[in-house]
Amino acid sequence: MEQETVPGTGSAGDGGVRALVRDVVQEFLEIQKTKAEPAYKTELAEERKRREQLERRLNELVEENKRSRARADEAERSAAIRSELQRLGVTKLDLAFRAVKDEVLRAEDGRLVVRGAQGETGLREHLVNFVNENPELLPARMVGGSGTSAGQRTNAGPSSSGGVDLDRIKPGMDPEEMERVRQEIARIASQTLHGA
Repeated sequence: MEQETVPGTGSAGDGGVRALVRDVVQEFLEIQKTKAEPAYKTELAEERKRREQLERRLNELVEENKRSRARADEAERSAAIRSELQRLGVTKLDLAFRAVKDEVLRAEDGRLVVRGAQGETGLREHLVNFVNENPELLPARMVGGSGTSAGQRTNAGPSSSGGVDLDRIKPGMDPEEMERVRQEIARIASQTLHGA
């Protein structure tokens, strides 16, 4: 008796059909894959370009933000220096500002400081010293009011406190005397600034 082969029972003839179907399906999938590959590659390339453009724009925004912060910090630093110089009574504000602006830095804690040979100095302390060393930046001090005579002006002459006779200040004076005059002027300016 001949055996009948029932489909799907795994006979020898059925294995050949399965292999044939498998080969056809695999070939079909390969064809579909090769058709779809160019579309995927194009889509990937476009996506890569979009990502690169976004990254470039993000980097530009980060740099612009850094520049904006630097400008804002510089403006704040300049305003603080000018304000402090005005509080100290400096009349030649632009000249004084140009002289000190490059020395002033921002410390890690955000304070404005000046770093020098003596270490870190606060902004106000540094500017007070600067103004004391450069009294020419302050307004001229008038010793008397209207009607004051030259004779009355000399009452600021030499005394036990080491005063200075204004009539004796002239070109070519003794260097030691000139230094004493400078120190006395700085002392008086400091007292005036501190309200003493």
